[in-house]
Amino acid sequence: MTDRISDVVTRAGDTGETGLADESRISKGSSRINAIGDIDELNSVIGVVMSETVFKDIYTDLIPIQNELFSVGAELAGAAPESFFLDEKHVERIERHIRSVNDGLSPLKEFILPGGSRCAALLHLARSVCRRAERSVVVLSGEDEISPVLIKYLNRLSDFLFVYARLANQLANRPDIYWEK
Repeated sequence: MTDRISDVVTRAGDTGETGLADESRISKGSSRINAIGDIDELNSVIGVVMSETVFKDIYTDLIPIQNELFSVGAELAGAAPESFFLDEKHVERIERHIRSVNDGLSPLKEFILPGGSRCAALLHLARSVCRRAERSVVVLSGEDEISPVLIKYLNRLSDFLFVYARLANQLANRPDIYWEK
């Protein structure tokens, strides 16, 4: 493997612009860079979840998610679409995980608050960052052509993170915290 990034300090962004995969320059305040940043933040929060969780199944199921989110960021940056685009099979895999986990959880009768165990709270944090990333990608899709699969993927991923937060509470023998109206 060759070095992909050999010089971290380039000073190329000192004017408020950054480079895309096609070597074009774009404002760091653009919708595209906001979306890429939100995806990066989501991936980082998932990394925190993975560093904190003691539940092997949760950890194992998050590994492909991190790789896919890196691909989403690369796609949004305009890198080699043929090698990065997610497709319906990624969405379907997440849906299978959601159904499988949700089938083992007690039915919800009320809204729940983020919390319970530390792992569940971190998964809820990841879910809320995922929703923000989804909104950023939707905004970008109004300005540029974006694969509709990306929006669908992020929508499902937030559901995935929600049911996994509930699973984390179940595995920790902690109850979900119900919203008291």
